[in-house]
Amino acid sequence: MLESIYYVLSWVCRRACPHCYDERFQPYPAPEAARLAEESRAVFPQVVRHLPETMVYTDLEDRTDDGTFRQKPGRIILSGGEVLLEPVRTRVLYPLLEMLHDRYRNHGGVRLVIQTAGDLLTADIVAELLKRQVWMISVSSIDEFHILPGGLDHDQYTQRLAQLFEAAGMRRSGLQAASRKWTDEDGPAYSFFGATPDAWIGKLWPSGRAWANGLSTARYQDNFCNAWSGGLNFLNVGFSGSEVAIDPDGNLYPCCRKTRLAYGNLCEEALLDILRSLTGRPEFESITCGHPERMGLAHGVGVEEFVALCRITDPAGRSFVNPCIGCDRIHDRFLGPVLAGLRERRRRGRPA
Repeated sequence: MLESIYYVLSWVCRRACPHCYDERFQPYPAPEAARLAEESRAVFPQVVRHLPETMVYTDLEDRTDDGTFRQKPGRIILSGGEVLLEPVRTRVLYPLLEMLHDRYRNHGGVRLVIQTAGDLLTADIVAELLKRQVWMISVSSIDEFHILPGGLDHDQYTQRLAQLFEAAGMRRSGLQAASRKWTDEDGPAYSFFGATPDAWIGKLWPSGRAWANGLSTARYQDNFCNAWSGGLNFLNVGFSGSEVAIDPDGNLYPCCRKTRLAYGNLCEEALLDILRSLTGRPEFESITCGHPERMGLAHGVGVEEFVALCRITDPAGRSFVNPCIGCDRIHDRFLGPVLAGLRERRRRGRPA
């Protein structure tokens, strides 16, 4: 029912990269890392229970000769933090992969994607992932912000990992990481990407350490909402382009950067129930259409005022203007009561 779900399993990471969009991604002392892993282990069965019964979606960009559209299995991207760190890998990632495969294998299937910095990969770990039906391993550290092991440059690093993948029978993806055509390729596959200037995240989301360090170069016209991994099409349930993001605590968001407020929690209620309750509300329809400048219209905030709300001085003292800032402020000012009301109506079983 969705083309893509981006599920962050844990805040535990090997690094505290200066460009990261969430300050909670960082190294933790071993006892704290173990506690966070156990929290994720307790949460993920509840999240899976509230996922759609099928991940098959209709691809509106792939029409058959008779005028109908092909149906394809969606993907679930499992990310962190670093999902290959112990104890997340064995206590959370492996059992979650098995649970997801079991849930969808008789319901149209699902493409399982692992996102990792890559430096923990070994032949044994790749084999364990493939044994659990992983369709793609996507290495996300090919940029200037990640310090690669052994003093390797990007070419040396990707070549070393490519040899590891191909020895396991994997093939390199011919598509860009942000492409919505991954399901047109056969797996198991591997890919590389990073926060490079040519990538969809290259200008960096204005949040987390990227914001605190004054690293985002986004301008007003860099509308992250109107792109893959932004809020674009998040309400197009059942059709191509639909994607949502889930945090380790089960909170649901329309974009990977995350809106200021969660739209629901998958420990408590079904993903599709949450999305259906948002459908038709102008605040959320503007996000799914990629036009956040219109999300305040129902509350008396016109486009001109929204643009003014997008203006701020960043921690580096620079004048900064981007729709993500305006979106944050609309959520802060108006959407708390709206989301609370919708949640209460869902709880009571009333139409939203």
